[in-house]
Amino acid sequence: MSGPSAPRQVLDDIGLSLVFFTRLRLPSSDFGGRSLADAIWAAPFAGLAVAIIGALAYAIAYSMGLATGPAAALTLAATMLATGCLHEDGLSDIADGFWGGRTRDRKLEIMRDSRIGAYGAAALGLSLLIRWSALSELAGPGHIFLALLAAHAASRGLFGAFMHLLPPARSDGLSANAGTVTTVTAIIGAALGAVALLALGLGGAIAALILLGLVFAGFRALCLSQIGGQTGDTIGALQQLGEIAVLLVASVCLS
Repeated sequence: MSGPSAPRQVLDDIGLSLVFFTRLRLPSSDFGGRSLADAIWAAPFAGLAVAIIGALAYAIAYSMGLATGPAAALTLAATMLATGCLHEDGLSDIADGFWGGRTRDRKLEIMRDSRIGAYGAAALGLSLLIRWSALSELAGPGHIFLALLAAHAASRGLFGAFMHLLPPARSDGLSANAGTVTTVTAIIGAALGAVALLALGLGGAIAALILLGLVFAGFRALCLSQIGGQTGDTIGALQQLGEIAVLLVASVCLS
């Protein structure tokens, strides 16, 4: 299958992305037989939903008179609850596997282990600290929403291109079972993510786009050298790295 070709498929793909990438549930679970590879272009819409939830949490905390630090922490908590820490789990698994194993097979084995090691804990701690500190620099709910919109939509816009350009590292698992992402699907997702970056202003969008490109290229090379491809965990880690990159730019452009 390819990208969406009808309004019904567009709605099915957005619904599938919301259900897969967040804890949100829809009245219907019938998505017209669309696969995750078909619907991956719509991942930025899941990012939009997460951004709205995080921004609402910040707005409530702000209206109660909380300082920016605690409000930013509650915002992060809300976004993590919205996704079930799906991408944080991928980041910790990648850190443990890539730096805890010596061979490709051992790395993949560690990545499937539900236990978290020192590398994974350190990666999670750094991710939370950097994201919290960036959000803490922003003034007011409006800027928080713009930063979250850009970060969560653009980071998820990378998914299709990543799956298209890297082969699955395993013959089974989430990535292998997702299907093949077409060039058109990958481009649509990336374009939607790029449009979301305009929330940072033109200069911020250009800076964030360049930084995301560097993150994408560097992480792609790392995955190829470490495990020869991509898995569901690598996609989660890519989201975290992309979110961090955009929030850092937002802390400069919107503060």
